[in-house]
Amino acid sequence: MAPDPELDALEARVLGVLIEKELTTPEAYPLTLNALVAGCNQKNNRDPVLELFDGDVYAAVQKLVKKAVVGSVHPVGARVEKFRHNAAALFDLPPPQLAIVCELLLRGPQQPGELRSRVSRMQPLDSQQALSDALAPLLASGRARRLDPSPGSRAERYVQTIAPAAHPLETRATSPLAQAVAAPPPAPREDQAGLEKRVAELEEQSARLRRQLDHLAWSLGKKLEG
Repeated sequence: MAPDPELDALEARVLGVLIEKELTTPEAYPLTLNALVAGCNQKNNRDPVLELFDGDVYAAVQKLVKKAVVGSVHPVGARVEKFRHNAAALFDLPPPQLAIVCELLLRGPQQPGELRSRVSRMQPLDSQQALSDALAPLLASGRARRLDPSPGSRAERYVQTIAPAAHPLETRATSPLAQAVAAPPPAPREDQAGLEKRVAELEEQSARLRRQLDHLAWSLGKKLEG
């Protein structure tokens, strides 16, 4: 059996949205590019919340098409191309497992209680045992794995492995995103002194230019405003 294709973060979001919409709004599925972009940028049931453009989503779709994870259709009478996923057939996932993978793609690692609650909007899971039964084949195949409880918690978490880059497991404090948005360190004192000197010089230059303009205006019989 061929190994599963590995997806990047944007491919994971696109696939998650396609699965979600098929299970929650089948009347609107397959999705147009506009609907897919809106689903990717949706603020509820998403972590992280993204702001993607049409080009971002379309590029991810094309990569998924090459990996046979997504296909395009042209419904009779429709003007625009629509997209559907092949995840159920490609990964051999029945509906409960498909819904679990979808939820983990869209929101990342989750504890059993929250995972069952969120999956139930797409596929009924009557009990925690039903969740465990659905998780078991995913764990056995390596498409999901168990994580130890996070600090301060007693419940284990579960994460999908189809798209490892979608939700890196390092802590927020050391994650690349956290590093990118971290506040810059304070400027050294010598730099601060140099900055203050430069501001003083600019203020002096501004005052000198103002005096020169006042003199020029006076010589022309004009008066500057302000």
